[in-house]
Amino acid sequence: MKWAILYIAVVLTANYTALWFIPLPVFGLVAIGTILFGVTFTARDHVHRLGRAKVYIMIFVAALSSAVLVWIGTTPYRIIIASITAIVISEGADTEIYQKLVSKPWIVRVTGSNLLSVPLDTILFNFLSFFRVFPSNILISIIIGEIIVKYIIGLLVAILKTGVDR
Repeated sequence: MKWAILYIAVVLTANYTALWFIPLPVFGLVAIGTILFGVTFTARDHVHRLGRAKVYIMIFVAALSSAVLVWIGTTPYRIIIASITAIVISEGADTEIYQKLVSKPWIVRVTGSNLLSVPLDTILFNFLSFFRVFPSNILISIIIGEIIVKYIIGLLVAILKTGVDR
């Protein structure tokens, strides 16, 4: 349960900070939300021990909760539409890949499922959020930098938690 709460809290915080960019050496511009969002990939993988249905419920609650940010006026609708779309598609893909790897060691399940979900999430979210907001070269730079940052953070969290949910 704590991983589901962490997942939902990080999704909401990432959406709230999605427009706050910082320059990172080598990576270029990266949204603060991206730095936080890297945690969600591994947090979600911990929820798999409760079953696939629980993972999908958590994803649905995170998507629905994100919509509230628009209604309370803290986040532009384009960010939330992009977030919900990216979450449902990339997290669904990740969940299905993770399920195929369920008999493998923890680190293999996490990194294997993240191989597709991280770039899928990043491309969908940034394209839907920032197409025609940023010039193409800046948008591509953001996407590449954010994919790398999410992989690094997701891997670090997975390594730190290796063996927790075997």
